[in-house]
Amino acid sequence: MTAPLKSVEGTGDLAAANLAAAMGEIGRGARAAARRLALAEPGQKDRALERMAAMVRAQKTAILAANVEDLAEARSGGLTGAFLDRLTLNDARVEAMAAGIEAVRALKDPVGAVTESWTRPNGMTIERVRVPLGVIGIVYESRPNVTADAGALCLKSGNAAILRGGSDSLRSSRAIVAALTQGLRETGLPEAAIQLVPTRDRAAVGLMLGGLDGNIDVVVPRGGKSLVARVQSEARVPVFAHLEGVCHVYVDKAASLAMAKQIVLNAKMRRPGVCGAAETLLVDRAAAATHLKPLVEMLIDAGCEVRGDKATQAVDSRVKPASEEDWGTEYLDAIIAAGVVDGVAAAVAHIERYGSQHTDAIVTEDKSAADKFLREVDSAIVLHNASTQFADGGEFGFGAEIGIATGRLHARGPVGVDQLTTFKYRIHGNGQTRP
Repeated sequence: MTAPLKSVEGTGDLAAANLAAAMGEIGRGARAAARRLALAEPGQKDRALERMAAMVRAQKTAILAANVEDLAEARSGGLTGAFLDRLTLNDARVEAMAAGIEAVRALKDPVGAVTESWTRPNGMTIERVRVPLGVIGIVYESRPNVTADAGALCLKSGNAAILRGGSDSLRSSRAIVAALTQGLRETGLPEAAIQLVPTRDRAAVGLMLGGLDGNIDVVVPRGGKSLVARVQSEARVPVFAHLEGVCHVYVDKAASLAMAKQIVLNAKMRRPGVCGAAETLLVDRAAAATHLKPLVEMLIDAGCEVRGDKATQAVDSRVKPASEEDWGTEYLDAIIAAGVVDGVAAAVAHIERYGSQHTDAIVTEDKSAADKFLREVDSAIVLHNASTQFADGGEFGFGAEIGIATGRLHARGPVGVDQLTTFKYRIHGNGQTRP
């Protein structure tokens, strides 16, 4: 299948024709695989997932070697430390991928689950039943672990996956997919159930967004603002939008300083390059005298650049002035915008203006303030007294996630196996006809 793609790195009509032909073959293979997966027994899918996890572990050396090559190229390109962190694999992260596959395996199979059932006055019984979406195209950047997460989630939910990872992680993703397809092969499931687009040509993304002649049912973008904007603009199929994570932590006047410091440091600095990392710190003006300086000093001492409003600049000379653009920026780096607001209502208003409806948190011991924040902040995930870095499907008990959907239709928040299904109605009668 990958042979026609050898010449597509160039330009010209021949390369474009080869790419279109190869992508068409990928789409048709995925559609055929999806038909088989939709009818596969849960046990067979689980055995495949078990073998996929085993193969990831068995092929760790090859996966890490491929990642070393990706990292060397990324470093030569001058990419940031946070970007390199997202790209990096090591023994622990490969093991986490395998464990994530096993966690997905342990989940209840959603396919065929009856979510509702009722009987009409005429005696007909109507059931609403979960079924797979079909073929899912996932377009993502840098993080090679998404390859394993997406493949496992799609398989468990009976869907075929077409994966287009970032050009920077192509070698790593190829090695991971080799392990996954080995697991499929050993258990008699079609290898086309999980396919990686084996080219860096950006035109391949455009072909996916066009639906590959009707063979892609939904596209899930996972990456930066420009990627998601392109997908939303060009897609001719439904999109589960994983928008940028402009995530906030609001420290209320009733917050414990010790808890606030713990949460803010984790939310920003645990892994600054993930979508759930806090990008803005808001402090209640009523708590600024006691809370603002310790929080700012803690962040700067931990190696985080703070860009603040005038009140924040006043507490530490190391704070840089925040521009209007800073309040709506997803840094994905050890940088945070910090400002003072007049209570929870002002915090909610700030988040509504500058946030991305991804993940936002309040730190407070005041239940009424927490309830107001949780009720009024219109984000996919809102937290009380917990780090925004819990914006993760694994932490929700979903095993893994394809992304955090920030839209309103079908899926919102972590996209796991349940969100990768739709439903149909089954009706049982005994001869009823409509008068």
